Amino acid sequence: MLRSLYDWTMNLAAHRHARWGLALVSFAESSFFPIPPDVALIPMVLAKRALAWVYALICTLASVLGGVAGYAIGFFFFAQLGEPILGFYGYSDQFASFAERYNEYGVWIVLIAGLTPFPYKVITIASGATGLNFLVFMAASLVARGARFFAVAGLLWWFGEPIRTFIDKYFGLLSILFVALLIGGFLLVGLIL
Repeated sequence: MLRSLYDWTMNLAAHRHARWGLALVSFAESSFFPIPPDVALIPMVLAKRALAWVYALICTLASVLGGVAGYAIGFFFFAQLGEPILGFYGYSDQFASFAERYNEYGVWIVLIAGLTPFPYKVITIASGATGLNFLVFMAASLVARGARFFAVAGLLWWFGEPIRTFIDKYFGLLSILFVALLIGGFLLVGLIL
Protein backbone atom coordinates (compact mmCIF):
# COMPACT_ATOMS: atom_id res chain seq x y z
CA MET A 1 0.00 0.00 0.00
CA LEU A 2 2.77 2.46 0.91
CA ARG A 3 4.56 1.64 -2.34
CA SER A 4 1.50 2.55 -4.41
CA LEU A 5 1.10 5.76 -2.39
CA TYR A 6 4.77 6.59 -3.06
CA ASP A 7 4.36 5.94 -6.79
CA TRP A 8 1.19 8.04 -6.88
CA THR A 9 2.99 10.88 -5.04
CA MET A 10 5.90 10.74 -7.49
CA ASN A 11 3.47 11.11 -10.39
CA LEU A 12 1.60 13.91 -8.63
CA ALA A 13 4.87 15.76 -8.01
CA ALA A 14 5.10 16.60 -11.70
CA HIS A 15 1.54 17.96 -11.85
CA ARG A 16 1.13 21.63 -12.80
CA HIS A 17 -0.52 22.42 -9.44
CA ALA A 18 2.04 20.52 -7.35
CA ARG A 19 3.51 23.75 -5.90
CA TRP A 20 0.11 24.76 -4.50
CA GLY A 21 -0.27 21.30 -2.99
CA LEU A 22 3.17 21.56 -1.41
CA ALA A 23 2.31 24.96 0.05
CA LEU A 24 -1.02 23.71 1.36
CA VAL A 25 0.50 20.64 3.04
CA SER A 26 3.33 22.74 4.51
CA PHE A 27 0.89 25.32 5.87
CA ALA A 28 -1.55 22.78 7.29
CA GLU A 29 1.16 20.63 8.91
CA SER A 30 2.32 23.55 11.03
CA SER A 31 -1.09 24.12 12.56
CA PHE A 32 -3.31 21.02 12.46
CA PHE A 33 -2.46 18.42 9.76
CA PRO A 34 -0.60 15.25 10.88
CA ILE A 35 1.44 14.56 7.71
CA PRO A 36 4.80 16.36 7.31
CA PRO A 37 5.50 18.29 4.09
CA ASP A 38 8.48 16.03 3.35
CA VAL A 39 5.94 13.61 1.89
CA ALA A 40 5.37 16.15 -0.91
CA LEU A 41 8.79 17.87 -0.93
CA ILE A 42 10.88 14.74 -1.48
CA PRO A 43 9.09 13.43 -4.58
CA MET A 44 8.81 16.92 -6.04
CA VAL A 45 12.55 17.51 -5.77
CA LEU A 46 13.27 14.04 -7.11
CA ALA A 47 10.92 14.67 -10.03
CA LYS A 48 12.37 18.13 -10.84
CA ARG A 49 15.79 18.63 -9.23
CA ALA A 50 16.31 22.01 -10.89
CA LEU A 51 13.47 23.41 -8.76
CA ALA A 52 14.80 22.05 -5.44
CA TRP A 53 15.47 25.51 -3.96
CA VAL A 54 12.10 26.87 -5.09
CA TYR A 55 10.35 23.92 -3.45
CA ALA A 56 12.35 24.39 -0.25
CA LEU A 57 11.41 28.09 -0.18
CA ILE A 58 7.72 27.26 -0.73
CA CYS A 59 7.88 24.71 2.10
CA THR A 60 9.63 27.14 4.41
CA LEU A 61 7.37 30.14 3.84
CA ALA A 62 4.14 28.13 3.89
CA SER A 63 5.26 26.27 7.01
CA VAL A 64 6.09 29.51 8.85
CA LEU A 65 2.73 30.99 7.81
CA GLY A 66 1.06 27.81 9.03
CA GLY A 67 3.03 28.26 12.25
CA VAL A 68 1.44 31.71 12.61
CA ALA A 69 -1.97 30.02 12.29
CA GLY A 70 -0.95 27.49 14.97
CA TYR A 71 0.31 30.32 17.19
CA ALA A 72 -3.04 32.11 16.69
CA ILE A 73 -4.92 28.93 17.63
CA GLY A 74 -2.94 28.75 20.85
CA PHE A 75 -3.11 32.46 21.60
CA PHE A 76 -6.70 33.29 20.68
CA PHE A 77 -8.55 29.99 20.61
CA PHE A 78 -6.71 27.66 22.95
CA ALA A 79 -9.80 26.65 24.93
CA GLN A 80 -11.95 26.15 21.81
CA LEU A 81 -9.40 24.72 19.34
CA GLY A 82 -5.98 24.26 20.92
CA GLU A 83 -6.97 21.98 23.78
CA PRO A 84 -8.87 19.55 21.50
CA ILE A 85 -5.94 19.41 19.05
CA LEU A 86 -3.47 18.81 21.88
CA GLY A 87 -5.90 16.25 23.31
CA PHE A 88 -5.98 14.45 19.96
CA TYR A 89 -2.21 14.05 20.17
CA GLY A 90 -2.39 13.07 23.86
CA TYR A 91 -0.71 16.15 25.35
CA SER A 92 -3.54 17.79 27.33
CA ASP A 93 -2.63 16.53 30.80
CA GLN A 94 1.04 17.43 30.57
CA PHE A 95 0.44 20.84 29.03
CA ALA A 96 0.09 22.82 32.29
CA SER A 97 3.55 21.88 33.58
CA PHE A 98 4.97 22.27 30.09
CA ALA A 99 3.59 25.83 29.79
CA GLU A 100 5.35 26.90 32.98
CA ARG A 101 8.78 25.96 31.62
CA TYR A 102 8.07 26.74 28.00
CA ASN A 103 8.88 30.43 27.79
CA GLU A 104 12.20 29.95 29.54
CA TYR A 105 13.42 27.62 26.79
CA GLY A 106 10.90 28.54 24.08
CA VAL A 107 13.36 29.66 21.42
CA TRP A 108 15.32 26.41 21.76
CA ILE A 109 12.18 24.31 21.74
CA VAL A 110 10.97 25.99 18.53
CA LEU A 111 14.39 25.59 16.90
CA ILE A 112 14.76 21.92 17.81
CA ALA A 113 11.17 20.96 16.97
CA GLY A 114 11.34 22.87 13.69
CA LEU A 115 14.32 20.81 12.57
CA THR A 116 13.00 17.38 13.50
CA PRO A 117 10.10 15.15 12.39
CA PHE A 118 8.36 16.07 15.67
CA PRO A 119 4.78 17.35 15.05
CA TYR A 120 5.50 21.05 14.69
CA LYS A 121 1.85 22.00 15.24
CA VAL A 122 2.21 21.08 18.92
CA ILE A 123 4.99 23.66 19.26
CA THR A 124 3.19 26.39 17.30
CA ILE A 125 0.03 26.01 19.38
CA ALA A 126 2.06 25.82 22.61
CA SER A 127 3.96 28.97 21.63
CA GLY A 128 0.70 30.87 21.27
CA ALA A 129 -0.92 29.35 24.34
CA THR A 130 2.06 30.22 26.55
CA GLY A 131 2.50 33.67 25.00
CA LEU A 132 6.02 33.12 23.71
CA ASN A 133 7.28 36.38 22.23
CA PHE A 134 5.88 36.43 18.69
CA LEU A 135 9.02 37.87 17.06
CA VAL A 136 11.19 35.26 18.80
CA PHE A 137 8.78 32.57 17.63
CA MET A 138 8.84 33.85 14.03
CA ALA A 139 12.63 34.13 13.90
CA ALA A 140 13.16 30.66 15.37
CA SER A 141 10.52 29.18 13.05
CA LEU A 142 12.05 30.75 9.96
CA VAL A 143 15.55 29.55 10.86
CA ALA A 144 14.48 26.02 11.88
CA ARG A 145 12.01 25.32 9.10
CA GLY A 146 14.27 26.89 6.49
CA ALA A 147 17.24 24.82 7.66
CA ARG A 148 15.18 21.64 7.61
CA PHE A 149 13.58 22.04 4.19
CA PHE A 150 16.65 23.48 2.48
CA ALA A 151 18.76 20.63 3.91
CA VAL A 152 16.32 18.02 2.57
CA ALA A 153 16.11 19.74 -0.82
CA GLY A 154 19.88 20.23 -0.91
CA LEU A 155 20.63 16.59 -0.20
CA LEU A 156 18.16 15.45 -2.82
CA TRP A 157 19.53 17.98 -5.32
CA TRP A 158 23.11 16.92 -4.59
CA PHE A 159 22.56 13.16 -4.78
CA GLY A 160 19.80 13.27 -7.40
CA GLU A 161 18.99 10.08 -9.23
CA PRO A 162 21.15 7.80 -7.02
CA ILE A 163 19.09 8.83 -3.97
CA ARG A 164 15.88 8.16 -5.90
CA THR A 165 17.19 4.72 -6.81
CA PHE A 166 18.13 4.17 -3.15
CA ILE A 167 14.63 5.21 -2.01
CA ASP A 168 13.01 2.99 -4.65
CA LYS A 169 15.17 0.03 -3.61
CA TYR A 170 14.83 0.43 0.18
CA PHE A 171 11.39 2.04 0.37
CA GLY A 172 9.99 -0.48 2.88
CA LEU A 173 12.94 -0.12 5.25
CA LEU A 174 12.91 3.67 4.94
CA SER A 175 9.17 3.72 5.70
CA ILE A 176 9.74 1.73 8.88
CA LEU A 177 12.61 4.04 9.84
CA PHE A 178 10.47 7.13 9.27
CA VAL A 179 7.63 5.76 11.41
CA ALA A 180 10.12 4.80 14.14
CA LEU A 181 11.56 8.35 14.12
CA LEU A 182 8.08 9.84 14.26
CA ILE A 183 7.06 7.63 17.19
CA GLY A 184 10.41 8.39 18.85
CA GLY A 185 9.66 12.10 18.53
CA PHE A 186 6.30 11.63 20.26
CA LEU A 187 7.95 9.60 23.03
CA LEU A 188 10.69 12.18 23.49
CA VAL A 189 8.14 14.94 23.89
CA GLY A 190 6.26 12.75 26.34
CA LEU A 191 9.43 12.48 28.44
CA ILE A 192 10.06 16.23 28.26
CA LEU A 193 6.48 17.10 29.18
